[in-house]
Amino acid sequence: MKILQICNIDMAVEAFLKPFHNILVQQGYIVHYACTNTGPCFKELQHQGLHMIHIPIDREIKPISNLKSITLLTTLMKKERYDVVHVHTPLASILGRVAAKLAGVKQVIYTAHGFYFHENMSKLNYLFLYSIEKFFARYFTSMLHLVSKEDYELCIRKHFKTENSIFHINNGVDFRDRFNPKHVSESEKIRLRNEFSINKNDIVFTFIGRLVKEKGIFELIDAFQELTKSNNDVKLLIIGGLSVSERDQKSYRRLLKIIKDNTCIIPTSFRKDIPELLAITDVFVLPSHREGLPLVILEAMAMKKPIIATNIRGCREEVIHNKNGFLVEKENSLELYTRLQQLANDKALRLQFGENSRKIVKRQFDDKRTLGSQLEIYQSLFN
Repeated sequence: MKILQICNIDMAVEAFLKPFHNILVQQGYIVHYACTNTGPCFKELQHQGLHMIHIPIDREIKPISNLKSITLLTTLMKKERYDVVHVHTPLASILGRVAAKLAGVKQVIYTAHGFYFHENMSKLNYLFLYSIEKFFARYFTSMLHLVSKEDYELCIRKHFKTENSIFHINNGVDFRDRFNPKHVSESEKIRLRNEFSINKNDIVFTFIGRLVKEKGIFELIDAFQELTKSNNDVKLLIIGGLSVSERDQKSYRRLLKIIKDNTCIIPTSFRKDIPELLAITDVFVLPSHREGLPLVILEAMAMKKPIIATNIRGCREEVIHNKNGFLVEKENSLELYTRLQQLANDKALRLQFGENSRKIVKRQFDDKRTLGSQLEIYQSLFN
């Protein structure tokens, strides 16, 4: 069986799709990936053996550009005669499903890594985006896969499709090997602390994500700067950057100006040594405005870290308030500051939350179980 996976950029293949690649290949599937080539990541994925196809896909509505993407995808599908098209990420999923319809592909899977509509937007915007998602789920999708339980329950309740065409499979993390605190040596921790001028007694807060407004990065900076007024031994590690295709370039430029002269804030750009960086972290923070089921939180939890996150879909499926971290309200810098300070001042609580984080991951977010369930979806299409 021949499969085409479609998403917006190559980094989404790296983050969401690559862990499943070897399993599909071992089962005899031929898998191609269509996305925007943003640079080194695309070449690295090719080097690792993934069949990458550059199809420019904008991350916002631009009619001419979007039509070009649909045309290129349709041509590719007709040429390669895929048995299954599997789409990811909001706009790429719509363009990919339109192309699949035009190319006559019968089996189309949509993995919603988090619907773009959410509880904190205006009713008009919510209704508009909700209606689009429901329309495309009903008429352009064979199987609908939700990573968020809240999204899954909404789709069942609102009859997006028949129940046997809707699946909930949450994200999983490799807590046995890659994200295992026992697998990071003390010498590696010392090397990283030296690289970033972090003292042994410093309390390190870490953020991982795209450096855009909707990730809550500005509230985090405000709260952390307030924290430094009373705590001299804190550092904020900001891991991430911005791709050329990102919509919110303005926020990135603004952010760089804010953090430029603050020696307590350490920007690292994109990194691959995430488990090692989490090993020198004391608290992981993700104050996003919108999420699906954030994998970075699960990775931090697997590394025994306490979490501070926003009380939104996805985050509250991973973080149990007062058990493995704190949930704060969206865009509330004061509440975020209070929780940063609480964990900065209480080592015992940090350790307790961290232990609970890893227990939750092992019980509920096992990557082996997740990948096995995803494989069953493919197998069910032709049984």
